[in-house]
Amino acid sequence: MNPRAQASSALGWVSIACWILVYTPQILENYQLKSGEGLSVLFVLIWLAGDICNLVGAGLAGLIPTVIILAIYYTICDLILLFQIYYYRLYDEPPSPTATYVETTTTSPDTLVPSTPLIASEQTPLLPQSQAQALKVTLSTPNPTNPPVAIPTWLSRGAQYVGGLAFVTLAGLAAWWIAGHKEAGDDGSVEVFNWTSQALGWASAAMYIGSRIPQIAKNRETKCAGLSLALFLFAILGNVTYVLSICVISMDKDHLILSAPWLAGSIVTVFLDFFVLGQFFYYRREEGNLKHPEVHHSIDNRDEVA
Repeated sequence: MNPRAQASSALGWVSIACWILVYTPQILENYQLKSGEGLSVLFVLIWLAGDICNLVGAGLAGLIPTVIILAIYYTICDLILLFQIYYYRLYDEPPSPTATYVETTTTSPDTLVPSTPLIASEQTPLLPQSQAQALKVTLSTPNPTNPPVAIPTWLSRGAQYVGGLAFVTLAGLAAWWIAGHKEAGDDGSVEVFNWTSQALGWASAAMYIGSRIPQIAKNRETKCAGLSLALFLFAILGNVTYVLSICVISMDKDHLILSAPWLAGSIVTVFLDFFVLGQFFYYRREEGNLKHPEVHHSIDNRDEVA
């Protein structure tokens, strides 16, 4: 029993588990919003082209089964995301953000306020003047007996994401165990250097890296709205375990050269995905400051006094 092959196989199963679930949060996000506009179409198209090149190149090179299985699954999920984007554009057009209908608690004409429009514009206050003023005073006035406390939303969400990543890791290891601890390379496949597969592999790597650029640009416009954070978290874990599954089995020069396109594509993509995570945290923090400026101001004043 080869320990390195065992470890490579286990890491490969964890990577497969990550990539099986990586698209699920985004697909659900699109379904709930009835929109796929959080994704850049160019991002998905380039990703799809890279997955096709990856699949063909991995098959020609006779790479380990992990690579080929993932390439097939990537392609199917890319097509699902594209279908969602264009389906919701055609059949589920979202309401215009410039006109929001104000709901009332009663249908009686006597209870309607004449000065309150039924259609709110950007200049229409969300609350009557008296309520808005009272809310402002409540938020901005520090209370010594009950000081304002910032709710650690990201802390609770972070715990959920960590739990999800831990669950996927354990699921991958369980699948490897159930499969009988099969070692990488047990299927009799032989790695063969092939110029065609190498060209396709490098093409797929370039596409994987390039696909992140339009999504990063898209995030600047949408502030990451409609984009699933879990997609990129699972992608990072999936790529890291994917790279390790290739390197752990052998650090032989010929093996690394043969796998170089797939290693390069995954490693650089991980760094770009971390950049996307940075966008998520930046825009969410900016959004929180805009929503509750008085709360943040009062907390800052309390810290200065302390």
